[in-house]
Amino acid sequence: MMNHFMVLAVLLLLWTCSASYSQQESIVFPVTYLNISKDLALQQLLVEWNVDKSAHDAGLAMSFEIQVRQTDVTTTMWTEFHNITLDKSGKPLHWIWDSDLPLECTSLSVRIRSKAEASKIWSQWSLWETVLGQNISNSSGPQIFPNEKIIEEGSDITFCCIGRKGHVLTKFFLHSTAHTFFHTNSQVALLTVKNVTYPGVPYIKVYCQESYNEKLYYDQAGVFVGKSPDTPDDFSCQTQDMRIVTCTWSQGRDTYLYGRHSSKYTLSDRFSQKLVPCSVSCSKQCSCSWNIGQQRIWNITVTVENPLGKKTAVDVFDVTHRIYPTAPSLLEEECTDTEIKLYWKHGSKGIELFCQTELLQPDGKVELHNSSAMHLHDMSITLGGLYPYTEYTARVRCAAAKHFWRWSEWSKARTIRTEEATPSGKLDIWREITPVLGGQNVTLFWKHAPSFRANGRIISYQVTWEKEENGSKTESISFSSVHNSTRISIDNHSYRINIMAKNNVNYSLPSVLIIPGVTGTKEELGGSEVKEEQVNGTDDGIFISWEPRHIYDSYIIDWCNFPMLQPCDLQWKRFGHNASSALINSAAFVPGERYNFFIYGSVANKASLLEKKTGYLRELPPRSDPVVESIELTFNAVTLYWNSYLTNKSQPGFVRGYHVYVSPLQENCSLKGSKKLVLPDDSVLCKYTIENPEEKRYTVKHLLSNTKYKLMVKAYTGGGESPIFNFIYIDTPPNSNKLYLLLLIVIVPSLVAAICRWKMKWVQECCCPVIPSPNKSKVLSFKEFKVGSEKVLKTSDCIPDILAVDNKAGAQKLHPWSQLSSTPTEEKTGSHNSCWIYPNENEERDFTPTPMTRTWFENFAYSSHLAVEPDPNQIPKTPEASKPELSVMLYQPHCYYNEDPASTPRETAGSKTSLRYVSQSAVHCLGRRL
Repeated sequence: MMNHFMVLAVLLLLWTCSASYSQQESIVFPVTYLNISKDLALQQLLVEWNVDKSAHDAGLAMSFEIQVRQTDVTTTMWTEFHNITLDKSGKPLHWIWDSDLPLECTSLSVRIRSKAEASKIWSQWSLWETVLGQNISNSSGPQIFPNEKIIEEGSDITFCCIGRKGHVLTKFFLHSTAHTFFHTNSQVALLTVKNVTYPGVPYIKVYCQESYNEKLYYDQAGVFVGKSPDTPDDFSCQTQDMRIVTCTWSQGRDTYLYGRHSSKYTLSDRFSQKLVPCSVSCSKQCSCSWNIGQQRIWNITVTVENPLGKKTAVDVFDVTHRIYPTAPSLLEEECTDTEIKLYWKHGSKGIELFCQTELLQPDGKVELHNSSAMHLHDMSITLGGLYPYTEYTARVRCAAAKHFWRWSEWSKARTIRTEEATPSGKLDIWREITPVLGGQNVTLFWKHAPSFRANGRIISYQVTWEKEENGSKTESISFSSVHNSTRISIDNHSYRINIMAKNNVNYSLPSVLIIPGVTGTKEELGGSEVKEEQVNGTDDGIFISWEPRHIYDSYIIDWCNFPMLQPCDLQWKRFGHNASSALINSAAFVPGERYNFFIYGSVANKASLLEKKTGYLRELPPRSDPVVESIELTFNAVTLYWNSYLTNKSQPGFVRGYHVYVSPLQENCSLKGSKKLVLPDDSVLCKYTIENPEEKRYTVKHLLSNTKYKLMVKAYTGGGESPIFNFIYIDTPPNSNKLYLLLLIVIVPSLVAAICRWKMKWVQECCCPVIPSPNKSKVLSFKEFKVGSEKVLKTSDCIPDILAVDNKAGAQKLHPWSQLSSTPTEEKTGSHNSCWIYPNENEERDFTPTPMTRTWFENFAYSSHLAVEPDPNQIPKTPEASKPELSVMLYQPHCYYNEDPASTPRETAGSKTSLRYVSQSAVHCLGRRL
């Protein structure tokens, strides 16, 4: 029983919960209050609404669907869901909508419906609440909205133009830019501009035009295009005297907004919650300074703001850690030949500083020297290890010694020159020796070696010389500092020459040179027998190498920068005893100029010529082509001479050889032994190469006689050859040998032919007598029957001169011609001898070939090629094989007699025995004529 009541209680509870949940799902709270307004300055639509108080009391979480549309358009332009939990205060709810369409241009309507989050049912929509657009019925023309709005570069904007009632809007456009606009109704036109860019002027103008009764009315408006400000960069604050703090920062990009729309800066301290009392100034950087009083810790925020946005930056600092001293001033110095002592002052009183001095060397290197910390107002530093009579540039900066923040600005730079001292090192000297009658002229040259330091202003050079062997009187001469060479004349003895430089303090150490006497070796006197070798240039200079000799302690290379001038600007360079090559370069080197290099070995200040080199920085093609001075010409060859062509130093490169170009005037060339060269115009030349520059003649062979040729001789160097032009032209003479051969081939046969024609009748009568035609014979005048075109004569009507019967041994008794065999090779079987003659191809056959017994009738006045049907039992002989036999049978008319019992009725018509006669007129003369 107890269990029964418990089950009922549970069921009742479940039913109650279900009913409560179902009821909650079906509860709706429609909007009871709705109001809309607009903020034209911000172009915002403000919506306010509320629901029944019971929903507030229940603290329900609710969803609201808000729809916005243009009042005169049925379609919704915006839908948004707004979720909120109601509080028990019962205050109305608010929603703000930013309109892309200017709110002045059209009337907008809003409606809302609601739903509790626990419910699945939406309430009914509220009625549309409308806010009206701008009324311009009293205006004097159309009006454009928005006007003087500030928009960000890259954004989109929509303008609207409202016309008066009864007027027609005809134009709506941006200045100097065409855009398409459309009408929302007869009085409102919209113009949308996408991705607006800064046009170079701060104000973009928009124009609208309406017409009424052929009158035009205008309105214009404008917008500002700009950018939001950047976050202040490099924002920091510091002090120079612990009393005034200065904050600095970078402005960032240009916002294109100026005047009242420009960016505004404010500084505030978060600790004191007050604005910092300073005035901001901006040029390259912005700064703001104020008196800090007793406060040491600051939290400064700088805010930059314009109509398009706002950015901030923060700096928290302790003033004692932000000391930025003033730049030192009043630099003074004291110096010797190797030291400089600097003095300066600074304005940061009471602050312990350490300073740094920058010393700029003459070679551009920088040395930094630090000085110890001091409280003194006057400070100094000594800089040592310097070169005499050398300019140095010095400047000083300082920083706080305890809490380093940053260096001060540099002081003004000061240039200081150390005092003079005795020159150090020796001059680099060289000579050029010219033998003359009774002695030598020696030209001396000197320059400052890399190891030489003048240590002052050089005022003169002193040259002294004396004989080396007997200590004769020393001769001396001085030159001002502008000279770097001189010439002295000495006799044939060996001399010792000293050259020294002098400044205001003293002379340098002497540089020594030994000039050998005339009694020396030829190499010492000039080395005229040293062979000259060619060298090649590179992009960086001319590479020289030599064979080192262990006896020399140094090597010298000399050359002229301007070989074609006098003086030639002699240059020289020294190398150590281990050197064996050098790359010689000079700013004076130019392509196409030949330079001569002399390599000397030096020991104990005495130099000897070792090698000569000559070369170009870069070889160029020859300046001129060889001039062909003479030509030897035959019918098939031509020899060219150009003996006067120079291959010496006047050329812009070493002449390596010559090219000879040949071609017929009317066609391309293909001579034996040549190479083909295709020119840019696709013509082809024959090219011959002569690799010996001293070979100044060449013979071109295999030419055609009686032909015009063009030729050219070109010299080539390591830089190539000049362009091909200026051909010379020749005509080869006719070939006389061919003329003689032509006479033999043409005239002699012509002469023979003339003689033959003159004796033609006599030759014809001797060699080929006239043969009477059988058709003209009376023997064929009968009218019996024909086979084809030939008449057939009965044997009974024929009276032969001789009768030959071809049957076994009986044939031997007949005429000797019957002995001929018809087979390709002579065969004799017993005493039988037979002859087979093949018929002509055009002969018409009416007889069936059968074996036959032949009867020969011969008349010596005629000869005929018998047409006889072949014997099927014998192999026919070929025409070639029958030629010897036919020659025997010539001039023989033949009749043959048929006795074959198997002959056809046609064959035996008229008689059982018949004679067939064939004319000789169609037979060719073969073999030997009788």
